[in-house]
Amino acid sequence: MTNFTLRSEKWCKIPQYSISKSHHHHHKLQSSRLHLFSLNPNSKLRIRSERGSGVKTGLRVSESDKTKSISPSSSGEEIQLVGDDNKNGGGSGGDEGLHLKWPPWKDLPLRYKLIGTTSLAFVICNMDKVNLSIAIIPMSHQFGWNSSTAGLVQSSFFWGYALSQLPGGWLAKLFGGRKVLEVGVLMWSLATICVPFAAGFMPALVLSRILVGIGEGVSPSAATDLIARSIPIEERSRAVAFVFGGLSVGSVAGLILAPPLIQTYGWESVFYLFGFFGVVWCFGFQFIEGQSAFAVENITRTPQSIASGPVTSNSSTKSWKDVGSSLKDVPWKSFFKSEAVWAMTYAHFCGSWGHYTCLSWLPTYFSEELDLNLTEAAWVSVLPPLASILVTSVASQVADNLISSGVETTTVRKICQTIAFLSPALCMTLSSVDLGLPPWEVVAILTSGLALSSFALSGLYCTHQDISPEYASILLGITNTVGAVPGIVGVALTGYLLDSTHSWSMSLFAPSIFFYLTGTAVWLRYASSKPQKFSKSD
Repeated sequence: MTNFTLRSEKWCKIPQYSISKSHHHHHKLQSSRLHLFSLNPNSKLRIRSERGSGVKTGLRVSESDKTKSISPSSSGEEIQLVGDDNKNGGGSGGDEGLHLKWPPWKDLPLRYKLIGTTSLAFVICNMDKVNLSIAIIPMSHQFGWNSSTAGLVQSSFFWGYALSQLPGGWLAKLFGGRKVLEVGVLMWSLATICVPFAAGFMPALVLSRILVGIGEGVSPSAATDLIARSIPIEERSRAVAFVFGGLSVGSVAGLILAPPLIQTYGWESVFYLFGFFGVVWCFGFQFIEGQSAFAVENITRTPQSIASGPVTSNSSTKSWKDVGSSLKDVPWKSFFKSEAVWAMTYAHFCGSWGHYTCLSWLPTYFSEELDLNLTEAAWVSVLPPLASILVTSVASQVADNLISSGVETTTVRKICQTIAFLSPALCMTLSSVDLGLPPWEVVAILTSGLALSSFALSGLYCTHQDISPEYASILLGITNTVGAVPGIVGVALTGYLLDSTHSWSMSLFAPSIFFYLTGTAVWLRYASSKPQKFSKSD
């Protein structure tokens, strides 16, 4: 008996088969056919004999654009088909299973690769966002800024963030989330590197932070577009949690790395290093995207699409001539007639008020109110996002399991978002009342509340995809535009109130508690995750 190995270059993963036939079953195997689905039109098949050389005759290969069909020969040999690629450890012979695959994620489904790289981009995103919240302390001392000026510098990021939300959502729908994400990461990374050069001149510093905000502002809509196109609803909570959970990881990484870097190399170092990380990500994403581009655009017509989800891409089919007409085709009026959209918008505003003001001012609060030094304040500030990582993984799993077991999606989203609002409201109330608690107990209370606010990733942040996968990126652009307003108004207002009242309870906690409570009431009354048909005729 002769053994043959059929090797494929740049084909989709092919499980190992053994097709044997004997003279007794000749008539049954004569019509056997094996279908291989290529993700690359230039793929080649190599048929190698383990005894002798050359290509074995008697095999019929029918050519088509995406399918290779091989029929076994009639001479009684055994044919082994092994998916392999010589470039990745295949060597000169034998079974693929005997060799180490590199890179390890080579055979992961495409949707996992896209979600993983997007989550990594969000890690870098928040590293570049929180670096200023630590660096603002030595910068204020160096340049003589008061709290109002420091609040202005920190809030300037959100000017660009707010301005880019709707354009980001629209561009993500038009050209695809991958391209928009790539451009956004490159923009905010280069702008971050420029911050030290602009720090001595306030208009230039503000402009640099606005550019950082614009780059980071298009990223949530780009990620939402990727998730809506590629992830089925029973996996959506986990996908959203994994991607947006990268923000918490980025906060932890930034708050851990920033203090020693500042103390050793100066505050400028955090902007140089964190910006460099984003540039490296862009180069790496180019390589991964180049490998995946053909599969993303063509996978919807192959059997792999069943396993990989409805990934589509329209970035290569659009030209700038389509931009104007595409913008007119968006059913803007229909969006604002929906109570669910208004509920999402207000909930986004309320959640962002508490999140952005705490993200910007907690290190200063821990330093000035609790008398912690720079390193201690930074380490304590790590605790809320660190705890959020754990809460996010639990919340997303629970939400997906509830939906899979038959609980109505709207009910699940309402429960998760209510937890996300009431928990920090309660903990901020306890922290703002003078109960004579030691500093570490106050830290523990705030950490618990802010960590539980991560339930929003399985509540509010999933509803955009739930009600309309087609317009999910634009809907997030709408709600995130309003959600960026607290970054502009709330962060600056906190600094102003702090200078006026000298009370952290009145300046930081009281406004957040108000919005958490009213946001809960609106969400429970009007929120919905039922799919909606948005039409221009409405």
